[in-house]
Amino acid sequence: MSAQSSYLNKKGLTVKDLVTIGIFTALFFVFELIGSLPFAPNPALTFYQPFGIALLCGPVYLLMVAKVPKRGGIAVLGIINGIIWYVLGMHWAMDLGYVVMGIVAEIVAGAKSYRNIKWNIASFSLFCLGPAGVFLAYFADPAAWAETMLNNGTSQEYIDMMTASAPAGMLPVILLGTIILGIISGLVGKKLLKKQFEKAGITV
Repeated sequence: MSAQSSYLNKKGLTVKDLVTIGIFTALFFVFELIGSLPFAPNPALTFYQPFGIALLCGPVYLLMVAKVPKRGGIAVLGIINGIIWYVLGMHWAMDLGYVVMGIVAEIVAGAKSYRNIKWNIASFSLFCLGPAGVFLAYFADPAAWAETMLNNGTSQEYIDMMTASAPAGMLPVILLGTIILGIISGLVGKKLLKKQFEKAGITV
């Protein structure tokens, strides 16, 4: 039995797996911040924050799945992201979105045992819908969203400018654009990390 097969046959996440997930979660968060910076601080552009995250984080996500091809790794990434953004004062819908879509993404990648690059890319695209949860809450009930954000420390001026710049029909654009950019990011990651994926036994 090969070392790779022996590793895959181990049930559950090991301490080594959790350390690896922690490292990649930190890298993912760094790229999240970089992708968010052009959008989140500007109330007129904040709706596009998921675009930046989806565009930059694909290679990190796919490499993490290749390094820890076990049930639970993606869900842990989603849960930790939700906790971090909650601590940073983001709306609870973004935090919950990361947790929920982390579980959904886990199911999708796990359907092919984390060994099919196309399914892993699809998993990443769905995972990136997590931060868009805040906009689902915003368009569903702007008043309740604004109240929550005010309590979290967001200024009334920011909220007013965001509301004034929110175009009609923006939510479908956010969701579809995030998925498309997630796929593009995944394809770039596939090309950049092809050798690593082949070494890990992933179908490319």
